[in-house]
Amino acid sequence: MADLHDTSPCSHNTGTLQGQKRKWIALLLSAFVLPGMGQLYLGRKVKGIVIIFIINLLILLALFVLIKGLSPMIAAKIASGTIDTNELLAQLYSVSGFGKSLLVAFVLVWCFSLIDIFRDNR
Repeated sequence: MADLHDTSPCSHNTGTLQGQKRKWIALLLSAFVLPGMGQLYLGRKVKGIVIIFIINLLILLALFVLIKGLSPMIAAKIASGTIDTNELLAQLYSVSGFGKSLLVAFVLVWCFSLIDIFRDNR
């Protein structure tokens, strides 16, 4: 008769290996697809949605800063017919401080997502 509470080493290894496989898949999802996807894959929906929301907000802010910084100069140069690369870079440099801080925030949230999956003991 089969024992429902099997404590053999094989039964524990199978569950642990399956859990490790899920954790690695979640880690890859958050690292290469979108931060927060690994949390969703592991069933931690609220944390995953919050991370995805923050990442999307940071990306939208970065695009807004880029467009706001460059659009007046690009519009003027399109009207005149010439666009100088050096002027574009100079204009980008004027908004680069806020852009760098957005990049740092993005990397921090991304790292948090990966560390959170790695430290999960489920």
